[in-house]
Amino acid sequence: MTVLTTRDKTGSGFPLGFDTILDPSPLQYLDEHGALSGALRDDAPELAPEELLATWRAMVVGRRFDVQATTMVRQGRLAVYPSSYGQEACEIGAVLALRADDWLFPTYRDCVSMVTRGIDPVEALTLLRGDWHCGYDPQRRHTAPQCTPLATQAPHAAGLALAAKLAGDDTVALAFCGDGGTSEGDFHEALNFAAVYQAPAIFFVQNNQYAISVPLAKQTHAAALAHKAVGYGMAGVRVDGNDVIAVRRAVAEAAERARAGEGPTLIEAVTYRMQAHTNADDATRYREESEVEYWSARDPLARVETYLRARGLLTDDVLAEANQAAEALAAEMRLRLGGEPEVDHRDLFAHVYAEPTPQLREQAAALQAEIDAAALDAQAGEPGR
Repeated sequence: MTVLTTRDKTGSGFPLGFDTILDPSPLQYLDEHGALSGALRDDAPELAPEELLATWRAMVVGRRFDVQATTMVRQGRLAVYPSSYGQEACEIGAVLALRADDWLFPTYRDCVSMVTRGIDPVEALTLLRGDWHCGYDPQRRHTAPQCTPLATQAPHAAGLALAAKLAGDDTVALAFCGDGGTSEGDFHEALNFAAVYQAPAIFFVQNNQYAISVPLAKQTHAAALAHKAVGYGMAGVRVDGNDVIAVRRAVAEAAERARAGEGPTLIEAVTYRMQAHTNADDATRYREESEVEYWSARDPLARVETYLRARGLLTDDVLAEANQAAEALAAEMRLRLGGEPEVDHRDLFAHVYAEPTPQLREQAAALQAEIDAAALDAQAGEPGR
């Protein structure tokens, strides 16, 4: 696989020519029609049939999870849900290329990646129900809490990767990031830090073309986000983010380089956010329907299904089994997320500091007073305050 780098094969450190590093074409295994692209190197091993089918099944389940979660927002069962519909190849391909002991640092849009990692769907959505905790045990799952502020998870990933290197572990840390996150200072600091210390980290940018309503052209003048890697002195790869096979291989090779002591990699996956930014967003205000239709024709799930059909790996029975498993997951989500969550307001203050500050005690007392007053009003038959 072609990798952008600031060093030639001899390690002399001379910069590559611009004609070498500025080709913006993403690496691709399957084209938009599901046919072999041939853009990747000819001697690269292909995924085994069982791996291909497992990857496709994860995408089927991931999409059904996403659709169900979006529906539950409309029903008031979730406070918010940032859809990843159309970005499944990025999240699933990247996660399946990691080992179980590697660390994942997700953003608020990466629930599908967490479910693919084996995290319970309800636990993956706990934060988005408005609870005070992330819903799962990060240490046991090797998955950091979902990050809502842009790019603040990137320094965390760089730090954990360096800690693993110093401890002699061959653990890799992968941080997801959106194209909007690359405009943040945390992104720069994380990549510079990881490159200087040659930390085994992967910074995976899901370039879905928009940071809420701001298009990529208003965020950077670079030909591609992957080219930013050159300035940091790390490897950079631009991949078709709707090609799950190419994504999986790009991450696997980046992890291999990291474990070999060759430092971090910046991966830009070119994809598209098919739905609105969140349920609170109206995407029709800043993008044309024709643009959405263009990307719909490049659907990552349809692409891999076409390829598997052509290879004789995907039959109607196999498809029915996968859809049945996906519907079972959706039914479980409806059942377990259908009721009101049981919450204790005191938890808002109990887990902020080991020893509550005077301000926290004051806030807790004020909230308790309001709750007690509302209970007394209810007993007296008066409307709540």
